[in-house]
Amino acid sequence: MCGIVGLFDSQGQRAVDPALLTRMNDSQTHRGPDESDLFIAAGIGLGHRRLSIIDLKSGQQPLFNEDRSVVVVYNGEIFNFQALAQDLQARGHVFRSQCDTEVIVHAWEEWGPDCVHRFRGQFAFAVWDSNRQELFLARDRLGIKPLYYALLADGRLLFGSELKSLMICEDLPRRIDVEAVEDYFAYGYIPDPKTIYRDVRKLAPGHWLHLRRGAPLAAPRQYWDVPFEPLEPPRPGDEAALGEELIERLREAVDIRLIADVPLGAFLSGGVDSSAVVALMAQQSGEPVDTCSIGFDQDAFDETAYAAQVAALYGTRHNMRKVRSDAFDLVDKLAGIYDEPFADSSAMPTYRVCGLARERVTVALSGDGGDELFAGYRRHRWHHYEERVRSRLPGALSRPLFGLLGRLYPKLDWAPKVLRAKSTFEALGRDSVGGYFHSVSVVVDGVRQALFSGDLSAALEGYHAEQVLRDCMAKAPGESAVARVQYADMKTYLPGDILTKVDRASMAHSLEVRVPILDHVFLGWASGLPSDLNLRGREGKYLFKKALEPHLPRDLLYRDKMGFAVPLGRWFRTDLKERLQACVADSALRETGLFDMRTMETMVDHHIKGLRDHSAALWSIVMFESFLRNVHEQQAPGLALQQAGALSS
Repeated sequence: MCGIVGLFDSQGQRAVDPALLTRMNDSQTHRGPDESDLFIAAGIGLGHRRLSIIDLKSGQQPLFNEDRSVVVVYNGEIFNFQALAQDLQARGHVFRSQCDTEVIVHAWEEWGPDCVHRFRGQFAFAVWDSNRQELFLARDRLGIKPLYYALLADGRLLFGSELKSLMICEDLPRRIDVEAVEDYFAYGYIPDPKTIYRDVRKLAPGHWLHLRRGAPLAAPRQYWDVPFEPLEPPRPGDEAALGEELIERLREAVDIRLIADVPLGAFLSGGVDSSAVVALMAQQSGEPVDTCSIGFDQDAFDETAYAAQVAALYGTRHNMRKVRSDAFDLVDKLAGIYDEPFADSSAMPTYRVCGLARERVTVALSGDGGDELFAGYRRHRWHHYEERVRSRLPGALSRPLFGLLGRLYPKLDWAPKVLRAKSTFEALGRDSVGGYFHSVSVVVDGVRQALFSGDLSAALEGYHAEQVLRDCMAKAPGESAVARVQYADMKTYLPGDILTKVDRASMAHSLEVRVPILDHVFLGWASGLPSDLNLRGREGKYLFKKALEPHLPRDLLYRDKMGFAVPLGRWFRTDLKERLQACVADSALRETGLFDMRTMETMVDHHIKGLRDHSAALWSIVMFESFLRNVHEQQAPGLALQQAGALSS
């Protein structure tokens, strides 16, 4: 993987500042420590940092076509590049390297923007065509690789792989987006295409941005979406055949990701998805696969025994390391890695496992995407149950009834799970989208409303983070309620949280991660499976697990999902207590004018005393404060964090 940056004068040919472009490029050295270079011409500048994976001796970027009229900078891998190169050579194009990057420039020459439909892989790239005076930016279908952009008031466009590269430009405003603040505290991340800053956007997954010099800035255009096109309904006895087809299709997606000229391995958490990827890798590899896993010194958070079981079964070279459950020293480091508030606490073990993998390999395969594709989250099952209840009671009756029960039922954080019905009642008191939003919310509506200041609430002008899911699910092609929330997760949680977490954590260690379950060909087929083959009774990933029975132990396949969690609740009552109290007392949070500090102090006090479990909300607050102190203030030292700066129009 690599890092890319660019500056483009959309209205003229003003000179690009080489020093600025160099600083932007060098801010992403971790993404490409092996090589770097720039391309600068009238009104256009491109920069690239390279992590060499394929064709180590050539393939340097920026890379040109034969007459140097087309140039590309690119972050990612195109796994079908060899077949595409043969096709393009047959059409008369001349190649000077054996790398996948060169396919992009010739594909652009041959097919223009439609070239993206030919690429099978994970990518973010920029093509400059001097003959057409066009800049073309594209991001892969699922959002595995990132791309940020901003249009300055003077008509210059900035773009880069990470937000930090754009922040190098002093002309870029640092106005906090209040809607992004609402989204962040609801979801724990900022969904595409927003960022924490009003003037910067992410190019959404499956979109391109096509700019012509002198023309108005075009809006991003979607070129792909998750299809959810139903397969033929299975006949009796067809499940086994579908399971076999699933494995063969996934095997092919794994196989094409084993191309590399550097050491290659895999993450092995002990869960179903990573174990499936390792099993299929091992069955196709002539040598033992390098695997790695991170464990904790508390059994409730440790899956290493299952990872070791798979490693032994397939004879992998397994590298396992345990960390203390109080190893929270990454809190401030994470803010600099993610560039904007990011509240998924599993970013800490993810960062550590990426560092462990990099000790042996440069490329690692992961099992990300399996829960979204095969309905593996517990919330999918609960949404299915809630929809059955909603279908049996008219909304005019169910919403007032369950809404009342949700308000009256006590919040029993300390009680056994069977008695914690308040959240279920609250979800049932809403419609389908509202119920699912409540299920995925990190900080629920009532707590967010109390946490936000009156000024922030007014600045939101009625905006509610639920709108992200409502807009998304209105476009969902799935026929069932479960398929619709799977689609929503693939458009929001997957790119905004899971893939962002892995990309930044891996690239901080100059490690490339490949994601075979998110191969768009495989995903296009698997998304058409009937919902009852994903969720059957209490079993998520039903067909996926059945298909894996010949390949993995049953006790691994059918155990309760654990997740990559850390003990936040205990941390905030013990080792992180002083840090939490100092965070709330810190002036950075107060001076934004975004929060009701008295509510925040009460939440801290109740959590420390064990009266309530506010761990998720408190972690969101800690990470927001860390962003303000370690990122925002560092990028904009001359901009005071005052209410006027955060909330002005």
